[in-house]
Amino acid sequence: MEAAVKRLGRIRRHRRVRKHVSGTAERPRLAVFRSNRHIYAQLIDDLEARTLASASDSDAEAKAEGNKTARAKAVGALLAKRAGERGIERAVFDRGGRLYHGRVAALADGAREGGLTI
Repeated sequence: MEAAVKRLGRIRRHRRVRKHVSGTAERPRLAVFRSNRHIYAQLIDDLEARTLASASDSDAEAKAEGNKTARAKAVGALLAKRAGERGIERAVFDRGGRLYHGRVAALADGAREGGLTI
């Protein structure tokens, strides 16, 4: 399958999910972006178009030894810690059009273990 076709399919799935998933200040949207090398996560208040907290595997605090899945879990835990510092306990999960599997699922598991309710 051609790379452009796969990318357009992911974007189409993401738009379809975003019709129903929206974040507020009390329950922000946990948006995940996964590249081939890194993973990024943000807590977003869509009503005010503000990022409340963010984390990535390039942050010094989220450095974890092991494979990319282990690093994704560390990013989820770091994001949950930063959310707790801002008084955020709950979030809605936006997987970015990707399957809930592998690194995306590991990030969600790390956020749950860190105390964030998804």
